Amino acid sequence: MAPKVLVSDKLSETAVQIFRDRGIDVDFMPELGKDKDKLAAIIDQYDGLAIRSATKVTPTILDAATKLKVVGRAGIGTDNVDKEAASKKGVIVMNTPFGNMITTAEHAIAMMFAVARQIPEASASTHAGKWEKSKFMGVELTGKTLGVIGAGNIGGIVCDRARGLKMKVIAFDPFLGEEKAKKMGVEKVELEELLKRSDFITLHVPFTESTKNILSRENLAKTKKGVRIINCARGGLVDEQALADLLTSGHVAGAAFDVFSEEPATENPLFNLPNVVCTPHLGAATTEAQENVALQVAEQMANYLIDGAVENALNMPSMTAEEAKVMGPWVKLADHLGSFVGQMTDEPITAINILYDGAAAAMNLEALNCSVIAGIMKRANPDVNMVSAPVIAKERGIQISTTNQDKSGAFEGYIKVTVVTAKRERSVAGTVFSDGKPRFIQIKGINIDAEVGAHMLYTTNEDVPGIIGTLGQTMGANGVNIANFTLGRAAAGGEAIALLYVDNAVQSDVIKSLENTGLFQQVKPLAFDVS
Repeated sequence: MAPKVLVSDKLSETAVQIFRDRGIDVDFMPELGKDKDKLAAIIDQYDGLAIRSATKVTPTILDAATKLKVVGRAGIGTDNVDKEAASKKGVIVMNTPFGNMITTAEHAIAMMFAVARQIPEASASTHAGKWEKSKFMGVELTGKTLGVIGAGNIGGIVCDRARGLKMKVIAFDPFLGEEKAKKMGVEKVELEELLKRSDFITLHVPFTESTKNILSRENLAKTKKGVRIINCARGGLVDEQALADLLTSGHVAGAAFDVFSEEPATENPLFNLPNVVCTPHLGAATTEAQENVALQVAEQMANYLIDGAVENALNMPSMTAEEAKVMGPWVKLADHLGSFVGQMTDEPITAINILYDGAAAAMNLEALNCSVIAGIMKRANPDVNMVSAPVIAKERGIQISTTNQDKSGAFEGYIKVTVVTAKRERSVAGTVFSDGKPRFIQIKGINIDAEVGAHMLYTTNEDVPGIIGTLGQTMGANGVNIANFTLGRAAAGGEAIALLYVDNAVQSDVIKSLENTGLFQQVKPLAFDVS
């Protein structure tokens, strides 16, 4: 029986025809995107579900989807898909991460022009029969300094376009290497310097804990007087009330926003302020971008349903079904190892070296490599997946190398990941025990045996008495329950490490308490996806 796909949002006829041409039965019912009850009533008939943003793939929908194998999102954002619930159901979630990069970058440039020349206000005034030529004095972009926060896919295109406009481009991106910055023709700077020097600031980062409110009231106050700020990335990156206050005071000369902290944005502190340009999340709203992502998602879903190929999946590795049975725990281990070094590394990574020993060396190393790289890159981009991660790493000039070797120790096989920066190398190794659970077995060359937990705490210190007591007492005093406690040391009296598996995330005040003891060189909370 031929696979069957439901298209529940607006996709082009060309995209729908791709399914038919591949021998897939397809029902085009875009009205279901806003009718969750009807969608739930019929979803059990389908192997695939193709969506945009209107359809909400909730646990209720997934519970009813007894045959569903894949959800394909025409676009990059998958907030409307419960990925955890999909994973538990064994449903692959795909997106199309590269289909709307140019469109979004062009919108940011358009918004920059609009706010530089006050085009919307001047247009409204002229339509009203006024001729207020002297009121709308603008500024040129040529020769101005553009500060780009986030120089990845979209930010990189913005940098290129801005250089074409003869702007001086400076970029803040912890994962942008100096060599890559030079190739892009931009100057890599820290955030403080960007704030001080930029005439225009544009944001191109995902919304994460580290980027949330990156332009806070404090940081906005550090900006150059007369700065203009553009946000076509994500809502919540800028303190909108603080920005409104600085616009009112005249410190900030203008702003252009396509995204807001709450959407749909029916009211906002930025609305109705002079020289503030607002659009309703139009970054990806061009005919070309919408067609590109629609065609891409149809191709990906057809490839999976017919051939079993997995592309741009957010919740499973690129591998065959046969490989997945054996490799599943090892793929998870690879992700944990990458996540560990990714969370530990603040400076730009220049190289990633992966060693496969014994049984691990005989597996699908491409899938394992992708899982390691994705684990590392998730800190900067939570939407990264096993397909896009290597592309992003390559664009950032990160060198990837692998080494295979025969069984060399007590374990049947293990994986060791080393990241290289301009300042240091950092390594972690792990294996999978017979129970199928990944374990950390070495950190910084120090042997350990640590179960991986959702919430962990890593510390480094000199090997002196009192460390265990201090850790236990501090955790207990702050109501943090320790599930597992692993210690290791290089030598007696030498460098030592501790890895605590705790029941809940360790809060910042607990971290501060440990740092204030003076006993620890490093105290780092870690989080892992163990679902």
